[in-house]
Amino acid sequence: MVVMGLGLPEVVVVLMVLAIKVIPYVLLVVVIVAVVKYLNARPRRDRERKTAHSLGEALAEERRRCGMTQEFVAQQLGVSRQAVSKWEKGVSDPSTHNLLALAHLYQVDPAGLLRSATGE
Repeated sequence: MVVMGLGLPEVVVVLMVLAIKVIPYVLLVVVIVAVVKYLNARPRRDRERKTAHSLGEALAEERRRCGMTQEFVAQQLGVSRQAVSKWEKGVSDPSTHNLLALAHLYQVDPAGLLRSATGE
């Protein structure tokens, strides 16, 4: 095989030299692209992992996730809407009975609800 006046051994040598000179740049580009993708993905993961700072915030977050109003939750639990509002604002805490009822209504584990409030 003859390419532009070069024999096979010369073509192989030229290709090897080009590969040796080009591969580090290709690897550098691959690393840069990977780092940029990692850095761009991090803030999204941080937002997804946002945790409530209090039980009230956790209760409000779960209620909104379920698409329920405070009025609806109050009717389901047999309490006033103001009581639900106070729980979510952190003015007061629900009783153990009401906390279990809220977890059941929101279809979450009661312990998980408490853990989300502590940020664990």
